[in-house]
Amino acid sequence: MKLRKSILTIAGVAAALHMQAQTGPVFTSWLINTTGITGRHYISGSSTPVSDTYPANVQSIEYATANVYVKSSGIPSYIVGPYLDGNPSLATNNNHIFKVPRNPAPNTGTHTTTPLGSIGVFINGVPMYDCKDAFSYKASTGTNVQMGDGVWNRDAIVAERTGFDCAKGHPSPIFAGGPGGTLVGGTYHHHQNPTAFNLDIVPVSSVCDLYLADGLYSINSGTHSPLIGYAFDGYPVYGAYGYANSDGTGGIVRIKSSYKLRSITARTHYADGTDVTDGPAVSSTFPLGIYREDYEYVAGYGDLDEHNGRFCVTPEYPSGTYCYFATVDANWNSAYPYIVGPTYYGVVSGGKVNSITETTTPYTPPTAVTTMKKGSLDATIFPNPAGDIIAIQIQGILTTDVNMTLYDITGRQISTSRINQGSTIAYIDARTLYNGDYVVRLTSGDAAVTKKVTISR
Repeated sequence: MKLRKSILTIAGVAAALHMQAQTGPVFTSWLINTTGITGRHYISGSSTPVSDTYPANVQSIEYATANVYVKSSGIPSYIVGPYLDGNPSLATNNNHIFKVPRNPAPNTGTHTTTPLGSIGVFINGVPMYDCKDAFSYKASTGTNVQMGDGVWNRDAIVAERTGFDCAKGHPSPIFAGGPGGTLVGGTYHHHQNPTAFNLDIVPVSSVCDLYLADGLYSINSGTHSPLIGYAFDGYPVYGAYGYANSDGTGGIVRIKSSYKLRSITARTHYADGTDVTDGPAVSSTFPLGIYREDYEYVAGYGDLDEHNGRFCVTPEYPSGTYCYFATVDANWNSAYPYIVGPTYYGVVSGGKVNSITETTTPYTPPTAVTTMKKGSLDATIFPNPAGDIIAIQIQGILTTDVNMTLYDITGRQISTSRINQGSTIAYIDARTLYNGDYVVRLTSGDAAVTKKVTISR
C-alpha cells in the first residue's frame, strides 16, 4: 500500500511539473487553429474575397527545456491582399517553424542588429519584420535599388505604403533558385502594428475602401493592448497602449517611441556623428523619413528605450518583464521604429528554423484557454443607426471563434455567421432588411453579448 501511494505521489508530482512546464504567456498566447480556419485573399479589381485551402493561424506548438517552437502557415485568418504597388506575389503557405526562447536574457554586450526578414513572430504565426526593405540608396546612380550601398536604408512603411493591404501587411516574393528565378509564392508579413488602416483615427491609405478587411487586433485607448507576438530574443511584443507607469499604475496611455525625425536637409552623417557615404539631399523625391537613418533616438523623448521597449508590468506579466511595443502616433498611424528598434534588447537565440533538432513535447492547450469566459466578450456595432452595412468590431484579441446571429425584434432569426479566431470584425449586408430595430447576439464558450442595432435609410 505504501509503495502504491508513493508511486501515485510521484505520478502526481510529475503531472504537476508537466502542467507547470506548459504555463505562461509563451505557451498560452498563440492562436492555435483547431476549427479548420483557412485563409482568404483579394484579387485586384474584385472586392469579393477568394477562399484559400491554406490553414490559417498557428497549426501547432512544441516545447523543450529552453525553447518553444511555433509551426504555422504564415497565413492570418483576416483577408489579405491585394498589393497595389505591382507586387506580383500572393501570400502562400510557408510551413514556418519559429523558435522562441522560453527564458529570455538581457544582452550585456554588443546588441544584435535586427536583420532583413523575420525578427519575431506574431501570435497568429505571421512573421514580424524589421522596418527595412531590401532597398537602399546607391550613390553611383542616385537611386534607391535593391542591395544598394546599404548606408541609407529605405523604410518599408513609408516607401511601400501603396503596397500594403488593409491589414498593413504584404508578401515578399519567393523565387525558385533565388532572385531572378520563377515566382513560386510569397511570405506574408507585417513590418508594423497589425491593425487595419480604416480603423486609424486618420487613415493614411484608402485601400480598405474597396478591399475591406481587418487585422490581428483593434486599438482600444481605454485598455492595455494585448500581447501580439514575440521577438527572437524571447521578449514579448505588445500593441500600442499600456500602463502609464512601469509599475502598472497611472491608467492607460499610448506608449510613445523615443525616436524622432532629425533636423537635416543633407544626408552626410548619421545621428551619432559618423561620417558616411552621402545620401540624397532631403527633397520631395527623397523626403525626410524615407530612410531608417533619418531618425534619431532621444532618451526621454518618449516612453521607450533605443530598442523600442521597456521593463514594465503587463496583464500577462504582473511581476514585470522587458517588452517591446508596436508604436503609433496620435492618429494611430505607425510610428518609427514600429516594433523592435534597430537592435534587440536581449540575447538572440531564436529565429526561423528549417527543422527542430532537439527533443520536444507537443503542447495541448487546456480547455479553459481555448474557450472564452463569461464577461470576456466585448464588441462595438457601427454605424448605428445603419444603412446598407452593419459592422461588428470585436475589442482586443479574439482567441477563439465567435458565432454571430442576427434577429429581428420579434426574435425571428435572420442570419448567422462567424468571426474567426485572430480576426476582429464582421459585416452584415443590410440591404435586404427593412427599417426597424434588430438584435445581434455574439456567443463563444461561456461568453455572450447582445447588441441592438437600428436600420434606417
